[in-house]
Amino acid sequence: MGVEFAYGSQFSELKALADAVKGCTNLFVIGSVLLTFNRTALDESCGYLDSSGLNFIVLITSFPMYNSTNGYPANDTVFDWMGNATQTYGSRLLGFYRYDEPGGNQLDDAKFQLIDNAASQEEAADEYVYNLGGIIHYYAAYGGRPAVTPAKIFTSDYGLYWFDYASGYKTVFGEFVGNQSRQTTIALDRGAAQSFECPWGINITWKYDQAPYLESPDEMLSDLLLAYSAGATYEVVFSYPTVTIPGSYGTLTPAHLEALKTFWNEIHSDPSQFSSNPAEAAYIVQANFGFGFRSATDTIWGLFPASNDSYTAKIWSDTQLLQSRYDDSLNVIFDNQTIIEPTLKDYSHLFYYNQTIS
Repeated sequence: MGVEFAYGSQFSELKALADAVKGCTNLFVIGSVLLTFNRTALDESCGYLDSSGLNFIVLITSFPMYNSTNGYPANDTVFDWMGNATQTYGSRLLGFYRYDEPGGNQLDDAKFQLIDNAASQEEAADEYVYNLGGIIHYYAAYGGRPAVTPAKIFTSDYGLYWFDYASGYKTVFGEFVGNQSRQTTIALDRGAAQSFECPWGINITWKYDQAPYLESPDEMLSDLLLAYSAGATYEVVFSYPTVTIPGSYGTLTPAHLEALKTFWNEIHSDPSQFSSNPAEAAYIVQANFGFGFRSATDTIWGLFPASNDSYTAKIWSDTQLLQSRYDDSLNVIFDNQTIIEPTLKDYSHLFYYNQTIS
């Protein structure tokens, strides 16, 4: 449980946030590329988080950006830094965050969309996994350097979670963003993670595109408890722009910090008071269905309209029905029998997209 520091380039800024949360968290995500470009600040930050007893994850962007202009020795690379940091910090350094929101970028035809055309959904799925998988595996292998154990690569996303895991991510933080359904995020992210036998998590991001950006402290506490009960291994609160409230750290206000403390104290003082809501039912959709699941008319792969697939309307309707019945005990998984066969026994109820559900 922790926060993502996604602003600033100075160690002093990171230290201030770490000091504010280290008594009620055990995870810190260095999510500012400006800080990682500053080699001195990055080393200071990792050392401080380590000495503070916090586990941490470091965001790494495109490797050519880490050059002598940004404080990296001329004959050194970010991959050398990654390897050295892994040895220096051991288990405290959980892994590296690479390529933010790949699925969301694909769905929304954004700047970093991985594929811009495909003849079919199957081709789109293959190309997405191939292109993203190449990036993930390159960084997991420290740029091709020999390593006994590959690095764990993380990301946050708001769609296409199944295909993120298929590409090689070890954990995807499903984003609780805006007013999008938290239950849908859990169903898709947890469903994919369990099928690929990986942990999963959530990242509470912006609710608004203007101040105060984050949801209220009470809403944040409710979301943290929801994900905790649903079995999330990681919970992160995203903090980015500066707000004017005294004592705030990015978008995290003093009231948000109090909510973090409340959550931390409650789950540690009496964990048994919280209900456990593991996935009881699974809804199985077709193997290459790159649908966004945000509305009935959401895009498919960012390339096709919802009407491109004759089952889209039914799948949307089925999902709403099953969520009303199972709430956060529903997973949505994809019909790749090689992947899902070992885990199907874990569900009490199975529903298929091409069957009548009532």
